[in-house]
Amino acid sequence: MPDTGTLREKNYTFFWQGKSAEEIRECGVGFAVRNSLLGMVEPGQQGTERLLSLRLHTSTGPVNLISVYAPTLGATRDTKDEFYDQLDTIIRSIPKEEYLILLGDFNARVDADHDFWPSCLGKFGVGEMNENGQRLLELCSYHDLSITNSFFQTKPQHKVSWRHPRSMHWHQLDLIIIRRSALKCVLLTRTFHSADCDSDHSLVCSKMRLQPKKIHCSRPEGKPRIDVSKTAHPDK
Repeated sequence: MPDTGTLREKNYTFFWQGKSAEEIRECGVGFAVRNSLLGMVEPGQQGTERLLSLRLHTSTGPVNLISVYAPTLGATRDTKDEFYDQLDTIIRSIPKEEYLILLGDFNARVDADHDFWPSCLGKFGVGEMNENGQRLLELCSYHDLSITNSFFQTKPQHKVSWRHPRSMHWHQLDLIIIRRSALKCVLLTRTFHSADCDSDHSLVCSKMRLQPKKIHCSRPEGKPRIDVSKTAHPDK
């Protein structure tokens, strides 16, 4: 879809961001939001053809979503640098106490090295890391983010989302990433190959139960106590 826009259908409203109709469109990002949740959406989504942010006001506090379509492994270094600089800027702009969820096609293989990346990867990752994976893991490590796909012991076919057209090997390029501090809210992340998405990528879903943020208040100072024994009548 060109430019920026919204489209309301029977059950969902679509938000998207892409290049103008006059430009060659190789990428684009967007969201499909259930109409019953539209009242939670903060107006004025900002983004590029590779990054689009959406902010929801929920009973558990603000939830910030970032739809991602990262450059491929064959993209130029300048293109990759620009993308990760933009993503870093968006992450920095979101208060750390708010929920943050990154989701989309990261075009990155992050492997299964939990020992080297203990805060970023769980014990159930898959594949071998490539250059894009290295960049992504460095970003996750800096911002204390975790790749939820790697934290659940699912069947091998539920860990991968894209098959290389020549080698026919399956890889996990589509990731759902959350703050490490909120990882306990994620109940499951896995791939569903049976879903028809009109894409060569399979659908990756994450089930979460977000909890209200705890507000830490300083305890008010108690009222000063008066020793009444010193004011008692001496004859009593």
